Amino acid sequence: MRFETVPMPSAVRARPRDLRGYPVPAITPWDGDAPQFALTDYDRSADCARMRRCSVCDTLMRPGPVWRVVGASESAAIADALAAGRPYRNLAPTLEGPGHRACMLYASMVCPYLARPNARRGLSAQQPDELTGHVVRGAVRGATGAVVGFGDYEFAVTGTQVLFRFLDIVEFLPHDTSDAHLEELRAELAARDRPGEPGDQPR
Repeated sequence: MRFETVPMPSAVRARPRDLRGYPVPAITPWDGDAPQFALTDYDRSADCARMRRCSVCDTLMRPGPVWRVVGASESAAIADALAAGRPYRNLAPTLEGPGHRACMLYASMVCPYLARPNARRGLSAQQPDELTGHVVRGAVRGATGAVVGFGDYEFAVTGTQVLFRFLDIVEFLPHDTSDAHLEELRAELAARDRPGEPGDQPR
C-alpha cells in the first residue's frame, strides 16, 4: 500500500520529510539535505536513550512498555519461545532504539525496507562490525518481521555506539506485508483521541 494512505501519528506528522514526502525518524542521520534511512545517528540515538524519547517521533515515552520492529530471525525466535511457553530474553545488544506503539506500527508499514519481505536495503553501514554487518546495500529483509512490545529497555552509550537491550515481551504482532498492522494502527490512533485516554506521551 502507498505510504501516504497509512494513518500517521500526529508527532510523526511534525517530523521533517525527505524529497518523496517520507517523515524522517529522529535517529536518522542526514547527508546534506538527504536523510540516510539505513543508518543511525550516534548523538540523536544517545539523546533518545537518555531522555526516554521515541526513536521515530522524538517525543517522550511514558514509563512502562516500549516497542520496536524486529526482523525475520528475531521474530522467528520470539514466536518459537512463545509457542513453547518459554520466556524470551535476547541478551544480544542492538543499535535499534525503542518507540511508541503507534510510531512502530506506522514505521513497520511505511519503511520500504520493513514493509515487504522482498525489500532490499538501500545503503550499507559506513564501518560494518558485529552489530552492523547485516546493513548491506541490497540485503533482503526476510520472510517475517514483527512489532514487539517490551516491558522496558536498558541502554549503554559507549564511545562509538548506543546499545539497547529489551526486556520482558508484552506484545507480539508478526507481519509479512505492510498492511498487516493497519487495523491495529487505526485503533491505536483512535484510542489516543478518546477523552480520558492517556496515550503514549503527554498532551
